Amino acid sequence: MVLVNVTGGAPGRTDQGSTAGREFPADFAELLPELNQQPSDHLVTKKTWGAFTNTGLGTLLEDLGVTQVVLTGVATSIGVESTARSAHESGFNVTLALDAMTDLTMNAHENSVSTIFPRLGETGTTQEILDVLKATRS
Repeated sequence: MVLVNVTGGAPGRTDQGSTAGREFPADFAELLPELNQQPSDHLVTKKTWGAFTNTGLGTLLEDLGVTQVVLTGVATSIGVESTARSAHESGFNVTLALDAMTDLTMNAHENSVSTIFPRLGETGTTQEILDVLKATRS
């Protein structure tokens, strides 16, 4: 299992202002206890929208022999979409758990789900994905 958290933001200028140097709550990068992080899990900390940018995630996954990634997270049209694009472009099979992500606006979420994600991978609910994984292991 690879878990990803985020600290800070990319330093580039934007119309909305940079997130680099912005103050976040002390527990901002903490993983939810419900994720049940195990000692054998890998933790990747990103500083940009996508989890593959300057984190070594692609190399880690290749070294582990991973060919399939399942993505969840916040925000659908930002972090999840950026990571999905990079994963797809890097040759990984991408599955997106649609009921395990959210966004700042419903319009942004819906655009990613209906327009972008079908071009990058396969989509389903968390339960559908778990059922497929369970079936392939039996």
